[in-house]
Amino acid sequence: MKESGRTIDIVKQGLSRRYRAERRFKTYGLCAILISFIFLALLFISIVGKGYSAFFRTVIRLDITFDPEVVSRDNLSKANYSGLVKKSLRQLFPDVSGRRDKRQLYGLVSSGAAFQIRGMAMEDPGVIGKTVSVWVPADDDVDILMKGQMQRDVPESERRLTDTQLKWVDRLENEHRIEKRLNTAFFTSGDSREPELAGIWGAVMGSFYTLLVTLALSFPIGVAAAVYLEEFAPKNRWTDLIEVNINNLAAVPSIVFGLLGLAVFLNFFGLPRSTPLVGGLVLTLMTLPTIIIASRASLKSVPPSIRDAALGIGASKTQMVAHHVLPLALPGMLTGTIIGMAQALGETAPLLMIGMVAFIVDIPHGFTDPATALPVQIYLWADSPERAFTALTSGAIMVLLAFLIIMNGAAVILRKKFERRW
Repeated sequence: MKESGRTIDIVKQGLSRRYRAERRFKTYGLCAILISFIFLALLFISIVGKGYSAFFRTVIRLDITFDPEVVSRDNLSKANYSGLVKKSLRQLFPDVSGRRDKRQLYGLVSSGAAFQIRGMAMEDPGVIGKTVSVWVPADDDVDILMKGQMQRDVPESERRLTDTQLKWVDRLENEHRIEKRLNTAFFTSGDSREPELAGIWGAVMGSFYTLLVTLALSFPIGVAAAVYLEEFAPKNRWTDLIEVNINNLAAVPSIVFGLLGLAVFLNFFGLPRSTPLVGGLVLTLMTLPTIIIASRASLKSVPPSIRDAALGIGASKTQMVAHHVLPLALPGMLTGTIIGMAQALGETAPLLMIGMVAFIVDIPHGFTDPATALPVQIYLWADSPERAFTALTSGAIMVLLAFLIIMNGAAVILRKKFERRW
């Protein structure tokens, strides 16, 4: 009895040690998750803190007189609209006389103001001979000042705006001629050398066309390859070699696919550089392993009894796969495809290698038009010396993260809704 009691005590001590170890393990896991969430929250707070101001921009109200001697129906596209903007500024500040002071005065307004007024005249020639109040974009330095990102109390030599310009801005603010509004140009314009005129729409359209090419090629090829390898291919050394290479390709750095696209699609086939077509082909090569692996895993999850039942009632192997196995595995395939597309959306390195890093202002309207992609646009803005591009970079990152979250969320919802548990 004593020996039995000792054994029970030893067992209890061992159990208590295991329970304590299990509690410690759970605590470590919870701490790791908590730390991960803290760092993730810090990352999002940093991005949002720097990028929210990109969704607003400063505008100045000018009274533009469309002088018939300057603008007429015969020269709507070539009139001196910049002169009209300067004349309006001189009327607001008639005491400004020196050449240097005038140059500083004109610098309060963005160079895009002239193009905005030109668009108004070409859209409605009836404004000729009239004086119209127009809200035009302010220069990026004025925009930074209005957003509180420029210190006023530092010496004049340490800031971009002079003391005289600060007085002019204060006067415009007192006269309610300057204010912050929603930056619609950020969502509707292409890239620009001027931060206050730059937008992401060209990059968004470039990413859209690129992903369209990627999806059109990678999904059918990836599904077909997975179906063949899983259902029809004989199990031998060749198929084992193919499987190993597919798994290895999934781990290859993305820039290697960019080098491959540069060598094959551009140099060998001579396809146009910096186009969504070539970008889609390169990203197709990169996403194919992911889609094939996910599709094969989805096919393996279908119970063998489904196959046996289909073959038992007289269906051919092709009919069994097409009518029974593939529909049941399709939700998992779509989930893997969406994840692959999300991965392709965030890629930059392979697109840099095929020239999609070029400065492109125009919005692409097809697969062969020169274009850039949203991650590449972020890379270009992050490398810009202009301080105003910092907010635009963070704003574009927020848009890219929103797309990635939506795509990954769609994959999770799709899997939850259509996935069958056997």
